[in-house]
Amino acid sequence: MRIDSTAAIVTGGASGLGAATAAALAKQGAQVFVLDLEAGIERAADVEGITCIATDITDRAAVQAAVTTAAAGDAPLRTVVNCAGIGPSMRILGKKGVHDLDLYAKVVQVNLIGTFNVLALASEAIAQTDADENGQRGVIVNTASVAAYEGQIGQAAYASSKGGVVGLTLPAARDLAQYGIRVCTIAPGIVETPMLATVSEEFRAGLAAGVPFPRRLGRPDEYARLALTIIEHDYLNGETIRMDGALRMAPR
Repeated sequence: MRIDSTAAIVTGGASGLGAATAAALAKQGAQVFVLDLEAGIERAADVEGITCIATDITDRAAVQAAVTTAAAGDAPLRTVVNCAGIGPSMRILGKKGVHDLDLYAKVVQVNLIGTFNVLALASEAIAQTDADENGQRGVIVNTASVAAYEGQIGQAAYASSKGGVVGLTLPAARDLAQYGIRVCTIAPGIVETPMLATVSEEFRAGLAAGVPFPRRLGRPDEYARLALTIIEHDYLNGETIRMDGALRMAPR
């Protein structure tokens, strides 16, 4: 599917994986709409071709308004890349007691329900566009994590939410096939994001040493390239692709 002269939505696009993907889509000629929290947008770089909309992805009305804006221009809305997410950690039973239920619910609310909220509302708008010569209307790329398969100690909430995104992928692809909309998911390993920028070089080197090959951390631009490949590769559908250098996470 072509990217130029189309509209795209990227959630969590103010930094990290989302920012790299938004910039890559804009470079390919897409009109990109970044959905992120106000605080993130205030720190985001000003990039030509990208419009930022302050949006809480768990808020149905806010997402509906943002989708309506993205679909209102001359360029048809074709692409959605869901990168927004949070990753706090807590043991189910630790020194401070039982896992906080509100924290567990919040992680699932943002990572899984927020992803579904954007997917559902955006797919409604995409389905109303004219199909291309191959019957395609759009592509939705979600973000899971290798934690969906090998969640570590303290990642019960995060692994649950990302496992839900993996489980959503195939039924979403099947549901939306009749509208010419493909759905895929990327499951990154350890990627250099703003969160990792706060840790020491020694700690980062230790993380990189656990990756079989290439023995380094992943880069946001590599996620962006994979997202664009999925968008342009018409026969990729209903699949979750690990981007992790063959990493399999240890318990801790």
